[in-house]
Amino acid sequence: MSISKRPPFFSLALLLLAYTATGWLISKIYTPWYMWILAVIAILVLTGALTTSWIRLADFSFFLFKSNLRSFGLSVLAAFLFFLMIARFRLFLDVLLIAAATALARIDFQTVGFNEGQTFCLLSILSLMGFALGALVHKLI
Repeated sequence: MSISKRPPFFSLALLLLAYTATGWLISKIYTPWYMWILAVIAILVLTGALTTSWIRLADFSFFLFKSNLRSFGLSVLAAFLFFLMIARFRLFLDVLLIAAATALARIDFQTVGFNEGQTFCLLSILSLMGFALGALVHKLI
């Protein structure tokens, strides 16, 4: 653990830029209000999934693969997601960039010594701020 709890500014800047670009892209096209709410929920789910401890994820994966029906359903879902990844490659790259920036920030926060709750709060706030900043900048320009 580090002597002081200084936030990792480089990874936070990358996170802010990734979400700002995403907010810009979403505001560039006409999006109804419920799509903005779904985007905010997706941001919070992604941040929560990446800040959860690996032990909880392992327990959840054991639950998913306990029966053959669930394993088959998960395989079909994975095949469908792979199809979507190939069909919408540009969207996949944007989501991959966001996930990578969030994972990098989470790892840096863990290295500095922040706990899961602090990491989730800070990453959620910065992600939503970047998302809103991108939409605001697009509206102003």
